[in-house]
Amino acid sequence: MTHYYTDNSLLESNKVKIKFNYLNHHITYISDIGVFSKERVDYGSRVLLENISLSNEQALLDVGCGYGTLGIALKYVYPSLNVEMIDINNRAVSLANESIAYNHLSNIVAYESDIYENVKNSFDVIVSNPPIRAGKKVVFQILEEAYNYLNDTGELWIVIQKKQGAPSAQKKMKEIFGNCEIVKRDKGYYILKSKK
Repeated sequence: MTHYYTDNSLLESNKVKIKFNYLNHHITYISDIGVFSKERVDYGSRVLLENISLSNEQALLDVGCGYGTLGIALKYVYPSLNVEMIDINNRAVSLANESIAYNHLSNIVAYESDIYENVKNSFDVIVSNPPIRAGKKVVFQILEEAYNYLNDTGELWIVIQKKQGAPSAQKKMKEIFGNCEIVKRDKGYYILKSKK
């Protein structure tokens, strides 16, 4: 059994287009077998997108981007953002780059990275719908190391279900950043934000 957070290059392929309307922007994602939420934009990502607020941020990193849900949607709404998206799953990265091209977006790129391994830049905001099934160790590593990739006053935004560890993620973010705000609770999903 392969998981969406692993290398899925040998899986069969059956690409689909997912239509998504975000703040009056009509987005098309290219999805396939072997990626998270392959048939529709998942509820947690929707809740994060509905509640995130950005203003003068210049650079954004989407960690565990899948086919590009968060990074591409935010690029549409904040066109001046430079967006990088990373995932360990090379099929997800390939789909994210296809989705970027399909939507004719620029200053946005997806690339393979085991958590922050291949990340060279720093960012004003990091967003993540972390891969819960990869385990707490991976999720906590995403939260802990985010601090090193954020510019001063940069923000980390995540979505996580209460039953999948939102309280412990909140505690961990508070430990790392000295603060963690619950921006929204919605059907068991928590949107958490920490500021550097």
